[in-house]
Amino acid sequence: MRILLLTHAFNSLTQRLGAELQRRGHEISIEFDIADSVAEEAVALFKPDLIVAPYLRRAIPESIWSRHVCLIVHPGIIGDRGPSALDWAIQEGEAEWGVTVLQAEAAMDAGPIWASAVFPLRRAKKSSVYRNEVTQAATGAVLQAVERFAAGNCAPTPLAACSDARGRMRPLMKQADRIIDWQRDDTATVLRKINAADGFPGVADTLFGTDCHIFDAWPEAVLRGEPRAKPGDLLARRETAVLRRTSDGALWIGHAKRSGDFKLPVTLAFAAECATLPEAPLADWWLAKDPTWQDIAYEENSGVGFLHFEFYNGAMSTSQCQRLRAALAWAKQRPVRVLVLMGGADFWSNGIHLNVIEAASLRDGSPADESWNNINAMNDLARELIETGAQITVAALAGNAGAGGCFLARAADHVWARQGAILNPHYKNMGNLYGSEYWTYLLPRRVGAEGARGIMRNRQPLTAQRAAETGFTDACLAGDPQAFRIDVARRAAEIAAASDLEQQLATKRECRARDEAEKPLAAYREEELAHMRRNFYGFDPSYHVARHHFVRKSLASWTPRHLARHRDLGWKG
Repeated sequence: MRILLLTHAFNSLTQRLGAELQRRGHEISIEFDIADSVAEEAVALFKPDLIVAPYLRRAIPESIWSRHVCLIVHPGIIGDRGPSALDWAIQEGEAEWGVTVLQAEAAMDAGPIWASAVFPLRRAKKSSVYRNEVTQAATGAVLQAVERFAAGNCAPTPLAACSDARGRMRPLMKQADRIIDWQRDDTATVLRKINAADGFPGVADTLFGTDCHIFDAWPEAVLRGEPRAKPGDLLARRETAVLRRTSDGALWIGHAKRSGDFKLPVTLAFAAECATLPEAPLADWWLAKDPTWQDIAYEENSGVGFLHFEFYNGAMSTSQCQRLRAALAWAKQRPVRVLVLMGGADFWSNGIHLNVIEAASLRDGSPADESWNNINAMNDLARELIETGAQITVAALAGNAGAGGCFLARAADHVWARQGAILNPHYKNMGNLYGSEYWTYLLPRRVGAEGARGIMRNRQPLTAQRAAETGFTDACLAGDPQAFRIDVARRAAEIAAASDLEQQLATKRECRARDEAEKPLAAYREEELAHMRRNFYGFDPSYHVARHHFVRKSLASWTPRHLARHRDLGWKG
């Protein structure tokens, strides 16, 4: 069928659905929901058999839903209605939640049901639940709904006729519903409130007496800092986060957004103020035994080293790249023959940290200079991985990866991705960036010169399965996160125990030496950076403009042409 995806943004769910529907032979085009007239024009141009709305922030106009079947993906159980479904579920501690695919009608979220799915509601950030459980459930439900619609002999079930409709109409969750009472709320309650607002809009609060929105909370098992501190007091800092007292303990806050600003690590958003707090560093890279905030952690099992790096939204600043490189160099000295880079639960890496780069403009700094420093730190990290000669290295992608993060992963000997992860191995969407991280060396070796040009030119997301088929990755593993971790550990242990491991390592070193003799890594780097220098310092401001709008969440004014196929000049409806 010809299916139009009408969406507020090209988020992870939209990417996954588009790829899965295309894989099943459907013709897909995408239109951002900018205005009624724009959506109406897209429908007129594409002439879809079906419209699917994975992610909307407003109602589809009657001029469209009255003439076309429009399937709405609602992140709530059957009967749940309202714009804050997941927020309420997390904050109220629901044990089970779900996704409903319903047909658009005049009443919001009240149309007949085409499909639904439920899942245990994990105690986690809203953004994490959305990227994992919601996306997985929504994908299955939408594919089921599309099959039913295509069959032509299956009618949706009216909401009133659904015997399992236990949801209810709930209003938009406002900041008054999210207020943290630091004097009374225990750690679990505060975590639920911040988790329910994570990603957007955050919880309105104060830090250092200044109004802001807070995000990214982690529990702390050991109460640190001033023993006489009162609930709400700030106790300590560690890298990018601060520790705050609750009524029964403490938790870490990783990110904040000051009024009129954008989301930043707390120690950057409140740099001068945080400098007055005592530091609470961890002693080493080893994974802490008790719950705490630890963005880089190392553990070993069965002769395999596992390096975790949980960076918020997968963004890696200059200092984070430098610290991760130091951790990797340290891990390479451990008595293991296999090193697995695990990344984080939601993201492996998305490359350079655009928010930190943008922040340089707020502090009399240079975003161009910070961009340059950041890409060089990414390159240093990638080279540290490429030049690992004493271990077989694996990049295990439990979560999504984008831009330079994809090529950092490809710097490992093996790349294994979890079924459900989405990869965006290209740069041009960010103001026509050329990219670095030695991609001109790493990518053609895997997919060939023409394949590399196609990936960079098409700028389309890859599912984990498609990435393995193209050769960009080496395997697509189990979709369940726990099963994925078990599978990764098993495969890594098998490599570590292989009888020919020493021969594998010798062959790897010989191959690297031949490549270096043919063309040094330094030459690839300099060629890539020559392009990046023009992106950062040249007269075309496209990268800086694109970064500015990305960081400040500017509303889209048009749909990129590589997504809206119906707007191609040569399009024939």
